[in-house]
Amino acid sequence: MSIIKKLDGIIQKFNDLEKKLMDSSSLGQELAKISKEHSDLSPIVELAKSYKKSVKELDGIDEMLLEAQDKEMKDMLLSEKDDLKNKIENLEQQLKIALLPKDEADEKNAILEVRAGTGGEEAALFAAKLFAMYQKYSERQGWKFEIMALSETGIGGYKDASALISGNNVFAKLKFESGGHRVQRVPETESQGRVHTSAATVAVLPEAEEIDIKIDENDLRIDVYRSSGPGGQSVNTTDSAVRITHIPTGVTVSMQDEKSQIKNREKAMKVLRSRIYDAERARADKERADTRKGQVGSGDRSERVRTYNFPQSRVTDHRINLTTYNIDNIMIGELDEFIQSLQAEDQAQKMSESE
Repeated sequence: MSIIKKLDGIIQKFNDLEKKLMDSSSLGQELAKISKEHSDLSPIVELAKSYKKSVKELDGIDEMLLEAQDKEMKDMLLSEKDDLKNKIENLEQQLKIALLPKDEADEKNAILEVRAGTGGEEAALFAAKLFAMYQKYSERQGWKFEIMALSETGIGGYKDASALISGNNVFAKLKFESGGHRVQRVPETESQGRVHTSAATVAVLPEAEEIDIKIDENDLRIDVYRSSGPGGQSVNTTDSAVRITHIPTGVTVSMQDEKSQIKNREKAMKVLRSRIYDAERARADKERADTRKGQVGSGDRSERVRTYNFPQSRVTDHRINLTTYNIDNIMIGELDEFIQSLQAEDQAQKMSESE
């Protein structure tokens, strides 16, 4: 069987890595890379060994069935054979998922950006609610949620807000949140009781390290200016705000929340690297998508991904046609049903494309 040969190759590679790790004194800088590869292969090898053992047991039962004369023995063996076939099918499915190409960014931290869209003050209030929803979800996951910048409207809304979210597999869980989020509700600023529709956009970027993307300082234009709060209120009296433009791509990032120009520059560079890295990933994804049947989400900010209908307590994800009627729980960060369903759909699409 070709799958057995493939699994034997994976097990052999795992064993070779294990030998190298036992002689780690000679690895130097390669140690971390080999250790990670060994760790990544470990669960696949466990599945592979279980699969091979089950296939061998199935062959043994087939041999015993050929020799069995007693009806009771045959029935028992046939029952065991059915159980083993079900186990093998389940292991095959797990192996197919485990062997799918990994998104190299899945294990990265993420930069979350939420911006008010159409709908004026109501859109800004909804953007603030979305930002709080992701903060609560992050707390549930045990992640660190570090607010990077807030542009407030003065009555609790956000024109835009960004945060660095750190933890295990952050980008893997949040990457499908990018896109347009629409809200239907009676605005907090509306006394007539009419349902309005407004929107906010969400961008989830994998945090890019300097090793992920090299930026030439000569390609940057850096402007400093005096930061200001809502309504033009001065935040401080020094030129601490920073605007960095990457000239080749036109990507611009402004940061003014810190009183220190150096800290604002560090934050702005972190966001700039991540935006450029995300744009390069998007280009590569688009090239691959041209030959693919479809994607769960393109990450395009203009794509409408979800609608939150407060009067009906309904939340609908338009990409996978999933609707729930527990909007209060969703808004306090109970997003697992949506996130797990989006991940499962992505896996199913990748599996159908690999067949």
